[in-house]
Amino acid sequence: MIHTCLYTKKTEHKGWGVFCTEPIPADTLIEISPVIIMSAVEKELLDQTVLYNYIFDWESGQCCMAMGLIPVYNHSYHSNCEYFQDYADCTIFIKTVRDIEADEELTINYNGDWDNKKAIWFEAS
Repeated sequence: MIHTCLYTKKTEHKGWGVFCTEPIPADTLIEISPVIIMSAVEKELLDQTVLYNYIFDWESGQCCMAMGLIPVYNHSYHSNCEYFQDYADCTIFIKTVRDIEADEELTINYNGDWDNKKAIWFEAS
């Protein structure tokens, strides 16, 4: 499930990003995505490729690749969305944490919690 108002476009500094064509209220579920789960051994190999920037850590040292738009949500320490991993259903879903304006970029915090300020593996704002 992907909310009908979401679209992607290239950003000036971050590559692809996810945006919305209309306002979205806080606490709205905007995407549910199935994931492909990979083993810890496969994760080690993926960590040596460009896919390292698009995979999510999963349980038991595994990783996953989400389908849909989820791999192209950009990081922000002041994100307006949060992602949740459902290990039982093998999905990741995204909800807004505040009201979103039309044409605003939707971001997640790659640390998991939307307000976590811990440094990530690349320089970010």
